[in-house]
Amino acid sequence: AQTPETVSFLSADGTTLLTGFVFSPKGLGRFPAVVMLHGRSGPFGSAAIRAGRFDADALSMRHQLWGRFWAERGYVAIHVDSFTPRGYGVGFPKGSINSRPPEVSANLARPKDAYGALRYLMTRADVDGRRVGVHGWSNGAMTVLSVIGPEAPGADVVSGGVMFRAAIAQYPGCGIESNNPAYKISAPLLLTVAGNDDEVSPSRCQQLAARMMNQAAPVRFLWFEGAGHGYDSPDSRTQSVDANRQALERTMAEAEVFFSLHLKE
Repeated sequence: AQTPETVSFLSADGTTLLTGFVFSPKGLGRFPAVVMLHGRSGPFGSAAIRAGRFDADALSMRHQLWGRFWAERGYVAIHVDSFTPRGYGVGFPKGSINSRPPEVSANLARPKDAYGALRYLMTRADVDGRRVGVHGWSNGAMTVLSVIGPEAPGADVVSGGVMFRAAIAQYPGCGIESNNPAYKISAPLLLTVAGNDDEVSPSRCQQLAARMMNQAAPVRFLWFEGAGHGYDSPDSRTQSVDANRQALERTMAEAEVFFSLHLKE
C-alpha cells in the first residue's frame, strides 16, 4: 500500500506546527475529506514506538486501516499527530487522563488541531473544503465531541464560517458532555461505544445520545455488546474476539453510509 503523504500545518492555537499524514484517493478532482484524530496512545504502533520511529510508515494498524478505507472511498483523509510535535510521541498509558499535560487536552487544545487541519485542507486543490468530516477514536473521539460542540475552541480560525459537516466518534469518554445539559452539536454525529469498555463508560455516552435524540439532534448511536475498547484495531488478537470483529464490520458499514450521506450528497 502507498505510504501516506507527510505534511505540516499550523494548529489553530497559532503556535504549534503539526504533522499530518494524508491518504489520497485515486484520480483527479476536488474530493470530500476526513480529519482523523488519534487516541491517547498517539498515532503510531507500539513496535514503531519501541524502535523510535515516528513517521508515516509507523502509523498504527488501526490508523492505516481507516486512512486507506476513506481514501478508497473517495475521500482525502488526513491523520493529525497532536502528540509528537509537543514532545509526547509515545502517547500516554491507560488511566492517565487526569495527569496529562494541558497542551494535549482533548477538550481545549486538540480541537484547535482539528480546526487547523480543516483550515489546511481548504488550501488544497484536491479538497472541497466545504465537505469535510471529522473522525476520532477514544481521546480523539472526545475531541470530536468538543469540535462539534458549542463554542468549539479553534473554530474561529476557519474563514467563511466553514464548519465540519459530519462527525464520527468511536468509544469516547462522554463525561463532560453528559454533565452539561446545554451541550448541543453543530453537525450530524455517529457515536459508537463498546459494551465491555474498560477505559470509559459506554453508559454515559448512551445517556448523552438519548438526551440529544430526545431533542431531535441528528445522532446515530451504536452499542456493541461484548466488544472492548479499541475493538476496531485489525490486529489478530483483537479480531479473534467475535464481538470485536462484528463491531468493526458494522462500524465500517455504518461509517461509509454516514459520511456518504453527509459529505457526498
